[in-house]
Amino acid sequence: MTESAPPSPPSETPAERAEKAAIRRRWISLAEWVGIAALLISAAGLWMSRSDRKADQAERATESKEKSLVAFTASRSGSHVLTLNDPDHRIQEIDVTFPPALGVDTQTGLTSPQIDANWFERALLKVTDKGADNREGRLPVLITATWWDGDTKKTDRAIYQVRWKTAGRLLGGRKLELEGASLAERGGSPARLDALWAKEKPAEQ
Repeated sequence: MTESAPPSPPSETPAERAEKAAIRRRWISLAEWVGIAALLISAAGLWMSRSDRKADQAERATESKEKSLVAFTASRSGSHVLTLNDPDHRIQEIDVTFPPALGVDTQTGLTSPQIDANWFERALLKVTDKGADNREGRLPVLITATWWDGDTKKTDRAIYQVRWKTAGRLLGGRKLELEGASLAERGGSPARLDALWAKEKPAEQ
């Protein structure tokens, strides 16, 4: 007895073929979108990595620059002298410049960083002569510091505000006392000192 051949699978209708083609296109499109998304994620990760490196480099550069700048703190040594200190730098010498309008000579080549009231006491008392004995204010000064970093000689300048006060004496006249000093701004020039002094100069009373 002869076996009959297995029935052939029914042929696909045009609608079925179109549906399968559409499914394949959808899978291809999905794979493309997955690839694009992976590429975008990779690019974003690379961008963030580069941004982090740049931020770290900028931060290190800022820290290095800050360490190269002198920042004095002032402590009183009696009532007439302010001792200046910066533990991060071994200062070789400083120059202290006063507002030209005050008529006080620049103190140069000071190997002991300090501000002495005797340098400007007469001029400041003259400016504040017309008024009460007890007065207080601030005097801008430009401090230029020099130090050695290995074999490299470095210089930094900044304006500091010196806090002062005057008081009457028992036997007449007045005296000047220094209260402290603080960093006002980086850089500076005699013209800038005069501009600041014009604002800080005590008014006649």
